[in-house]
Amino acid sequence: MPEAIWPRRADAAEVIGAGLEIAALGMGHRQVAAHLGRAEGTVRGWIRRFRGRSEDVRRYFAVALVALADDPVMPDPSGTPLTDSVSAVVAAHQAAATKWSQMRTVSRWELAGRAITGRVLTCSLPAS
Repeated sequence: MPEAIWPRRADAAEVIGAGLEIAALGMGHRQVAAHLGRAEGTVRGWIRRFRGRSEDVRRYFAVALVALADDPVMPDPSGTPLTDSVSAVVAAHQAAATKWSQMRTVSRWELAGRAITGRVLTCSLPAS
């Protein structure tokens, strides 16, 4: 299975991540599904699962950001756990791409999928 596919998911990490980013902007699952051309139930499931783990995701990628960046700047709180966790993933990816230029060829959501499943990140991160 390609690394760009998240475990147990038929869609590529970039598609799921794009859906999460759109949802973080305040769109509902129906709008996200229409925008991505995916089934509403599928998108609703992505968002629900991510929201259910959003604090763990935010914490994990905040730790990654601190480990990766020379002078880490934490994203400002947005007021929603979904948006805060998406912002943490984006910031950690930016820090990784700054530290290692080859990370620019890996999408932020592919990095997130790899990091969450423990397949990649050369720095030592504590498990949440």
